[in-house]
Amino acid sequence: MLSPAQAINIALGSIGSSKLRSALTTLGIIIGVAAVIANVSLGASFNQYFNDEIGAVGSNFIVVYSQNIDVFFDKELEVIRNTPGVEGVSPINQQMAKVTYMSTSRQIDIQGVTEDYDEVANFELDSGTFLTDKDRYVAVIGADVAYEKFDKKISIKNPIDITFRREDGGVVTRTFIVKGVITDPETTFAQTGVEPEVRVFIPIDTMNEILGKDDYGGFFIKAESLEVVRETSDEIDKRLARSLGVPSRDLENDDAKPYVMFDQIEILEETNQLSAALTSLLTSVALISLLVGSIGIMNIMLVTVAERTPEIGLLKSIGYGERDILLLFIIESMIVGLIGGIIGTAMGIGAASIVNNLLDVPDVYPASLIFLGFFVSVLVGLVAGVYPARKAARMNPVEALRKE
Repeated sequence: MLSPAQAINIALGSIGSSKLRSALTTLGIIIGVAAVIANVSLGASFNQYFNDEIGAVGSNFIVVYSQNIDVFFDKELEVIRNTPGVEGVSPINQQMAKVTYMSTSRQIDIQGVTEDYDEVANFELDSGTFLTDKDRYVAVIGADVAYEKFDKKISIKNPIDITFRREDGGVVTRTFIVKGVITDPETTFAQTGVEPEVRVFIPIDTMNEILGKDDYGGFFIKAESLEVVRETSDEIDKRLARSLGVPSRDLENDDAKPYVMFDQIEILEETNQLSAALTSLLTSVALISLLVGSIGIMNIMLVTVAERTPEIGLLKSIGYGERDILLLFIIESMIVGLIGGIIGTAMGIGAASIVNNLLDVPDVYPASLIFLGFFVSVLVGLVAGVYPARKAARMNPVEALRKE
């Protein structure tokens, strides 16, 4: 009976005796496995990139915006503060206003916030410090506002004039001293609507005093961890609805509530679906290469069986059974696939690394990639070798020896 070790030695000898043919046979597997590995790795890298971008905008965040005026007040702020799972919350008011610096004016989004906004938003400051609840006419500005929007760059301690429009139609201009500049988180793809680089932040009490109002436009909330974001968001939704008189039967009806909510988990799910769809598409195309490679292995193994017909007849005549012959040719086919898998996996990881560097996304190589490369290549070799091996195993030894 043929042992696996003997089958491997014979298979390696057969492969080595036809180096060019063996190399061309493995080429299809190499290309297919490399394409699959590269695409899976790129998908994981983009997924991590999106997660990093969203994390740069805020930490475990939940955002609530009112759809009407006079909806949110201090009562709703306390409701959110006292909700289990909430680590921090800042009320928000915002308005597009005219910002003037050194005789140049631009329309910029002004946000009134509290000092807790810094913790929720996960800011990094390029210079200066963030607002405190004791501050009055000071501002913290985004990097785009500081360095791109105006003819001259704005630095800390520089004065800027902000012109607000009140609800009664009046216009009020106040001077604010720049206290800090926020680093641009460079969120190229994952836009959440709360990006800090294009905004000016001022104390919300000062903003409300200027506008003559005491309500809030929304809340920026930080959950205790990413794992409890969805649970915390649902609980905030229930408590706010109850506080605002929304019937419990309408809790799932967004049109019945005077506010809208979204959280970090929702955005992560959307970006993950996007990267998964892209990965699936590219991997499907790569699998075609594997199919072509498996056909190539099957074709070469059929040729090998035809060439080695006398050898098969001799083996069977000296006592080797169908199982031995089947094992011999399946192992040879699997070795061809494995060689292609090893080279293809290395090439796939290398190609993914080059593309990641070109696109400036993080390198992510899941440990399962190596297993995937080997498993797929061996599986392809096994499947492609079954038919030729069965054909060889079923040969009549007398007829096979006549081919000598």
